[in-house]
Amino acid sequence: MKRFGENLKTERQNAGFSQKEFALILGTTQQRISEWETNKVEPTLSNIIAIIKTLNISFEDLIEDD
Repeated sequence: MKRFGENLKTERQNAGFSQKEFALILGTTQQRISEWETNKVEPTLSNIIAIIKTLNISFEDLIEDD
């Protein structure tokens, strides 16, 4: 999931969420969102599902290269 972090950041920004706002919605911390976006930590499956639902995107949107 090398592209995951970059795609997550792009999709989050396109949806108009700051890291802090997105973290509150997902029930996590801004630091954890940052770690996901910089590929330092991979989210759990339940977090991936929450991300997809919150941003109204597909799993492929998160992992595919441009």
